[in-house]
Amino acid sequence: MRLWGLYKRFGTKVAVEQFALDIPAGSFYGVVGPNGAGKTTTLSMATGLLRPDTGSAYVHGVDVWAEPARAKRELGVLPDGMRLFDRLSGAELVTYSGLLRGMARDVVDTRTAELLAVLGLTEDAGKLVADYSAGMTKKIGLATALVHAPSVLVLDEPFESVDPVSAAHIRSLLQDFVAGGGTVILSSHVMDLVQRLCSHVAVMNTGRVVAAGTLAEVSAGEDLERRFAQLVGATDVHETVSWLRPSRG
Repeated sequence: MRLWGLYKRFGTKVAVEQFALDIPAGSFYGVVGPNGAGKTTTLSMATGLLRPDTGSAYVHGVDVWAEPARAKRELGVLPDGMRLFDRLSGAELVTYSGLLRGMARDVVDTRTAELLAVLGLTEDAGKLVADYSAGMTKKIGLATALVHAPSVLVLDEPFESVDPVSAAHIRSLLQDFVAGGGTVILSSHVMDLVQRLCSHVAVMNTGRVVAAGTLAEVSAGEDLERRFAQLVGATDVHETVSWLRPSRG
């Protein structure tokens, strides 16, 4: 995926400014930054969910905005806080997603069963998505993004509010996806997760890329969390609140 010159303004606020990034095929790419850095806006523009004021996004050479149908065949997207058709069961939701993509019913049924099994959702396949936990909801959303076998997965905070067991299922599936030649792009606030999973990382601050490259290049021999703090200009803060110290007697 190639993002070039993306720019987005909301009223007087510039959310993303001249954002440019080349994401190698087959990479596990982390996009990190403080709250308000522009991560969600950038990923939304990259996947056709939000039109940029200027700039372009390409998936395997296909312009996301000029040829959206072609580009979206290559993309699997899990936005943060995505609204699902939660009055469907888990199996129905994944099946519906596949059929919307124009896939044959027998292929959809087979892939749905396999995805539910890999994600540990087989026993809950008939349960309404409205009754799923946060972790189960993330997993079923990921299944809907994968059912059409995309080449690029774009995930906005896929591990937020996810329990350790669900997180392990998601990590395993994503690692298998990359090992098979797929590309994963994810945003996260958890530096330890990015450091363990990702081969590449981009650090955003105030709508711009302040560093990008392989994990080793960006971390520059330091722990990624410490390097991140340096790049975004964070300072060590150690202030106390006196009344929070419990007293005895």
